[in-house]
Amino acid sequence: MNKILVMGLGAGDLEQLPLGIYRLLKEGEHIYLRTKEHPVIYELGKEGLEFQSFDSIYEQFDSFEEVYEEICAELFRYAKKDSIVYAVPGHPLVAERTVQILLERAAEHGIEVEIGGGQSFLDPLFQAVQIDPIEGFQLLDATSLRRDEIEVRQHMIIGQVYDTFMASEVKLTLMELLPDEYEVYIVTAAGSKEERVQRVPLFELDREVSLNNLTSVYVPPVSDEVVLYKQFSKLRQIIAELRGPNGCPWDKEQTHHSLKKYLLEEAYELIEAIQEEDYDHMIEELGDVLLQVMLHAQIGEDDGYFSINDVIESISAKMVRRHPHVFGDKEADTADEVVKNWQEIKKEEKGEEVEKTLLDKVGKHLPNTLRAFEIQKQAAKVGFDWEKVEEAWDKVKEEMQEFEVEVRENHPHQSVEEFGDILFALINVARFHQINPEEALLATNQKFIRRFSYVEDCVNRSGKDFKDFSLMELDHFWNEAKKKGL
Repeated sequence: MNKILVMGLGAGDLEQLPLGIYRLLKEGEHIYLRTKEHPVIYELGKEGLEFQSFDSIYEQFDSFEEVYEEICAELFRYAKKDSIVYAVPGHPLVAERTVQILLERAAEHGIEVEIGGGQSFLDPLFQAVQIDPIEGFQLLDATSLRRDEIEVRQHMIIGQVYDTFMASEVKLTLMELLPDEYEVYIVTAAGSKEERVQRVPLFELDREVSLNNLTSVYVPPVSDEVVLYKQFSKLRQIIAELRGPNGCPWDKEQTHHSLKKYLLEEAYELIEAIQEEDYDHMIEELGDVLLQVMLHAQIGEDDGYFSINDVIESISAKMVRRHPHVFGDKEADTADEVVKNWQEIKKEEKGEEVEKTLLDKVGKHLPNTLRAFEIQKQAAKVGFDWEKVEEAWDKVKEEMQEFEVEVRENHPHQSVEEFGDILFALINVARFHQINPEEALLATNQKFIRRFSYVEDCVNRSGKDFKDFSLMELDHFWNEAKKKGL
């Protein structure tokens, strides 16, 4: 069986290369390099080393994964003819994707892959920036850097910052979590005679012109509490402390039941911010809603029943399960198809569980305008619905006439009932027009508040009282507010 012997060129220059690897490179045949851009190769080239590099492949593809796949495909083709040596920067098993692909695919190609030695870039890098990794560190790949995988409270080393474009991608990702002025280190050719360490503010990371394939970025751990406020783990820690032995007396007294009203209030305030398209207000109100979720989760954890991890696991599993058109092989091209699939999956999940009536599915604690809306939707699913919106409007008119009769005949109880019927019928019309009645009423309430506030301001500026103005005069102020778009 032919073999691919993978050897590491180390992190520095020729003096740091182990003697055994030096001899294999000098004496070996069929030597292939992922890249020739390395101090060791430069010096071995002067000693007459012959090799073939894959640098040209980088120009042929748009992604690094495609580059690595092509390099490995070529290596397997060469290895089927004869055993070969493949040399990579650093250590073969540290930040070297091509080696992982070779190991994964070796059996199917009938090729043996043997890993030789080599010094990784980590030891000299630790030395260059003078850190102890036992304090906790992350080694991340710049070519696949994801914000959610970053832990800013640990030492962070980001490898493969090849060029300005890659540095820019790294910068933009880090700036979502760190201040623009946060100091980071650009470390190039660590451990070699060409070693260079620069400390720069984060926003200048991509302005360094000497970046190359031996460049890494070191990000010191964050200790500033304010910077950590962007971290979910920090929020969880704050909530736990509020509920802890030395926490806030009010927070410690809360229960799931005592917090119910606050959840409703915060949800309505968020809806108001959305209605006003006030994004700063939305940030604040989304935070308040999240606070309620975190408090309930912390109470659950304190009582030993569940934690925020269980909450996140539950919703993550549900989203994957109920979106097979995204995470599976089912197709859904329209929103209606998605809703249909959702309902079918939901029914399967509940098994043979059957509600006492169809309307038991509607939440009993919803605001009554929303509850009426949902009741009508459930009834419509089984065909109990008007065919045309005109028929719904006829029902509104009918209920208004019946209400007028009861009011004229001074029947208080029946008047209340008939007025409820008017509201229910109007909500049905709203449903036909895909209008959420709760949102519509909220918008009207806010509009009334704005316009009445204008009327009140006009009265106050006049130095008079409301009783000094006729309704026609007050209505004039109202119309002014209307014209101003309030």
